[in-house]
Amino acid sequence: MSQTRKKTSSEGETKPQTSSVNKFLRGSKAESRKENNDLKTTDSQPSNWIQKTAPSETVALLPFLPDLEELDISWNDFVGGTLHSITQQMHLVSKLKILRLGSCRLTTDDVQALGEALEMIPELEELNLSWNSKVGGNLPLILQKFQKGSKIQMLKLVDCTLTSEDGTFLGQLLPMLQSLEVLDLSINRDIGGSLNSIAQGLKSTSNLKVLKLHSCGLSQKSVKILDAAFRYLAELRKLDLSCNKDLGGGFEDSSAQLVMLKHLQVLDLHQCSLTADDVMSLTFALLAWKRAWKQESPSSMLGRWLVCAQVIPLLSNLQELDLSANKKMGNSSENLLSRLRFLPALKSLVINNCALESETFTALAETSVHLSALEVFNLSWNKCVGGNLKLLLETLKLSMSLRVLRLSSCSLVTEDVVLLASVIQTGHLAKLRKLDLSYNDSICDAGWTMFCQNVRFLKELIELDISLRPSNFRDCGQWFRHLLCAVIKLPQITEIGMKRWILPASQEEELECFDQDKKRSIHFDHGGFQ
Repeated sequence: MSQTRKKTSSEGETKPQTSSVNKFLRGSKAESRKENNDLKTTDSQPSNWIQKTAPSETVALLPFLPDLEELDISWNDFVGGTLHSITQQMHLVSKLKILRLGSCRLTTDDVQALGEALEMIPELEELNLSWNSKVGGNLPLILQKFQKGSKIQMLKLVDCTLTSEDGTFLGQLLPMLQSLEVLDLSINRDIGGSLNSIAQGLKSTSNLKVLKLHSCGLSQKSVKILDAAFRYLAELRKLDLSCNKDLGGGFEDSSAQLVMLKHLQVLDLHQCSLTADDVMSLTFALLAWKRAWKQESPSSMLGRWLVCAQVIPLLSNLQELDLSANKKMGNSSENLLSRLRFLPALKSLVINNCALESETFTALAETSVHLSALEVFNLSWNKCVGGNLKLLLETLKLSMSLRVLRLSSCSLVTEDVVLLASVIQTGHLAKLRKLDLSYNDSICDAGWTMFCQNVRFLKELIELDISLRPSNFRDCGQWFRHLLCAVIKLPQITEIGMKRWILPASQEEELECFDQDKKRSIHFDHGGFQ
């Protein structure tokens, strides 16, 4: 559950959140919609007012809120077992458009009462029942009142212990949800067996923009099943198939209608055990569509790649691509990575822990120069980066939009961090907000000194991590004093990770004085050495 919550959080700057009290009392459609847009990428816990509000108080308020459009009582342990007292009042708020009951410990009686109540709120557009295990096995009781013409636009059932029978029912229900735009079934590992029914239902949801099947027990066969539905989802913007470890090998024989998703902005395939043949087929999938379109039949391997190179721009709306934790693609993704240069809108490229080899990293480095819109670049846990950061020199110089750079556990050496310091010193990476250099234990004190002397130029930096590996402990050098001096000149920094760096007594005193004198809150996370 925590992994999913983290995934849905933006790598960029956290957006301000409106008070949950205001959300509860809101009747304005415009304000409600704005709040929904602001929070759509986060699953943050509401304020204490909502958490501690008893159902009896909620019931007392409902008669006075006939124009209420949003009711969010998620993360409220008081709700479980007492939801019926709220649902009995639903006829008083018939204009309700948003109902969120995530992690409320709903009981079987609760979900049955909810099913009856949904009939009283025909204007409902969003329903979130995530993290309620009793929803599993009882989904028909909740959603059976939905009729054709339902206005539901967003349905979230994350980690609800859905059964295969629930999946089958959902597949039959989907054709009635013509307005559906967001469907999140993540962390329901038993619905893979009913994917045929779900995919059949998806063919009738032509307005769908977000489909999340993260950790749903999908198999190799699932790719082909979903592939048949993709051609009907022309409006799809986000597709998440991540953390389905048995998916690997499934793309080999797929016709990959994925390329038909011309409006796709986010594609997440991290930790899917992608094989070398998968990577080749994903690229050939683009070729297959082009060949059908131009009726070309290249016979040579070179011809196939040339045609593929012409096709990738069809996905020109792609903004986020996550291929991380697919270690088998490390030595086979050179051609795919080299084609990313044709994705002008790409803002986030996450390819950490892919066991990249020298050739694939070189291809990626040459491609990254052309990704002028890149804001998030994650290469962590790829050892080949160490000693070769110079290949990214031009990228780092030209990346005017880069906000997040992660190079954790990349076997960086002193020369790498000196190069990075020189790039920073010359005014590049000025927009960087998060920099992760952790678990690179081979960098000597001279390298850290050079880096800390220049980090002060990153005026927008909010997070810096230079922690050591869990098994390693080292004394801080004189560079720590340079770091403290730099931090004073960084107006937005709030978090500095330096776990397992051992501070001598004199430096501990300097840090204590810094903590007492500073006018803003900066957290030095130096745990692990005491």
